[in-house]
Amino acid sequence: MTDSSLSASPSSLKIYFRLLGYVKPYIGLFSLSIIGFLIFASTQPMLGYILKYFVDGLSNPGAVLFPSVPYLRDLQLMQAVPLLIIFIAAWQGLGSYLGNYFLAKVSLGLVHDLRVELFDNLLTLPNRYFDQHNSGHLISRITFNVTMVTGAATDAIKVVIREGMTVVFLFVSLLFMNWRLTLVMIAILPLIAFMVTRASSKFRKQSKKIQVAMGDVTHVASETIQGYRVVRSFGGETYESQRFERASQSNTDKQLRMTRTGSIYTPMLQLVIYSAMAVLMFLVLWLRGDASAGEMVAYITMAGLLPKPIRQLSEVSSTIQRGVAGAESIFEQLDEVPEVDNGTLERDNITGRLEVRHLNFTYPGTDRRVLKDISFTAEPGQMIALVGRSGSGKSTLASLIPRFYHHSEGEILLDGIDTEQFRLLNLRRHIAQVTQNVTLFSDTVANNIAYGDLAGAPRADIEAAAEAAYAKDFVDQLPKGFDTPVGENGVLLSGGQRQRLAIARALLKNAPLLILDEATSALDTESERHIQAALDHVMKGRTTLVIAHRLSTIEKADMILVMDQGEIVERGTHAQLLAMNGYYARLHAMGLDEPAKADIT
Repeated sequence: MTDSSLSASPSSLKIYFRLLGYVKPYIGLFSLSIIGFLIFASTQPMLGYILKYFVDGLSNPGAVLFPSVPYLRDLQLMQAVPLLIIFIAAWQGLGSYLGNYFLAKVSLGLVHDLRVELFDNLLTLPNRYFDQHNSGHLISRITFNVTMVTGAATDAIKVVIREGMTVVFLFVSLLFMNWRLTLVMIAILPLIAFMVTRASSKFRKQSKKIQVAMGDVTHVASETIQGYRVVRSFGGETYESQRFERASQSNTDKQLRMTRTGSIYTPMLQLVIYSAMAVLMFLVLWLRGDASAGEMVAYITMAGLLPKPIRQLSEVSSTIQRGVAGAESIFEQLDEVPEVDNGTLERDNITGRLEVRHLNFTYPGTDRRVLKDISFTAEPGQMIALVGRSGSGKSTLASLIPRFYHHSEGEILLDGIDTEQFRLLNLRRHIAQVTQNVTLFSDTVANNIAYGDLAGAPRADIEAAAEAAYAKDFVDQLPKGFDTPVGENGVLLSGGQRQRLAIARALLKNAPLLILDEATSALDTESERHIQAALDHVMKGRTTLVIAHRLSTIEKADMILVMDQGEIVERGTHAQLLAMNGYYARLHAMGLDEPAKADIT
């Protein structure tokens, strides 16, 4: 039955078998559930035989059911039939418990495994993957798609095994009772198989559309929740409400379309099955031969039990196709090439000498060169400042050093070693970065400073880093000090406070290479003055790359690189560049805040 339901697409069977591979760790529990469903299925023909004995017992209640079995040869139909009904009910209950409980354990384990694998996979994917996929669809994949997949891997198997074996047991019993009549019934099966196959392709196409629509719903909701301040500031409530309603309505329409397909298809199949039953009734009356009334009633009863499991088997096609469509999107992500890490070198300590040679870079999927022939050297302890209009390539250059993106031409050397030779984790351990867009986690102040590799740092070190970043004063005033939760992305703190915690995090890391990408942009003048003093102290003995608009941040730089449209157009100290009276002097006169035209920084 599964083969016909999966024949809608050549790749469906391959995807489904790959999905079933996730059941392997639970094969013991899965086997128990199969045994349970076999027990359940075996009780169906028993009910038919009970009716046979009951009808025969009406005319001869004193007849003995087991004349050749010791201890049971005196058991008459009058006592045996009620006892057998109780036994069948208990036997069926045992099968139902074993099947349902252990399959649920497999199903929930499968959901957990797939979600964890998807999430762990996200942590290995390159930056460009997140640039190209919105967060709503990625979240929907982990929540919504996984549950559909487990439905295909476990619920569908439950129906296939339980109802499939019920059909098999009933057919065997029917063949045993009257093989001529049963062969007439089998003739209808090819028509049923054809209808199932036709419906499968429709179910799968509609399932894919439902997944995309569900991703849209999640995306709109998450965007609105994250940007609720902007929504309220600019009166976007009506727009967002309409946008969410459209996304939700689209999802509802697609779900309804799938339900309609099933609602038309199931009654049609039922009509075919009951038409076959009608023919069978006629044939029973015509070809009954010398069968007893009890045998005929049992035969009709068992034949009447067939339509329900056959119908459920036909409906399992939609569950499988939904799961296959969900599995396709999940495996699509799992098959993504992880962040490239061909490096083998690990260093415990580096001096921080940074050299960039003839660096060129083009963003994946575009043909516009963002960086063109960039070359400079930063000796250990030196401060290099990058200035230029937004879109000149400053932040892109900063992103290439920790290998968030891979450059196409040129070299980036750390202590004379190409950064490509370092293992990624080791390379990033030597680099501390503070960006304009601070990310804080829904955790305490202390845990946000001591994050990741820094987790478990002594409280004294955390407090010292906060003090050096001029954050300790405001942290001490919080309700629980360093143990105060900061809310999602630090929503309970001001922009300047968030920025100071990010700088404290970088100070605690104590890396030899420090990258400050607009790190003081969210600070007021007073805070910046304090931070600048802290940075002056922390920059000693470590190489610092600063991207800044404010003059106070870069006047003391050992070298200023002036960038425009991906090229270094001027270089020198603050005094030297002013004396040139060129590009830097013009930016200086405008306060280094010339408006941007380009969109990539």
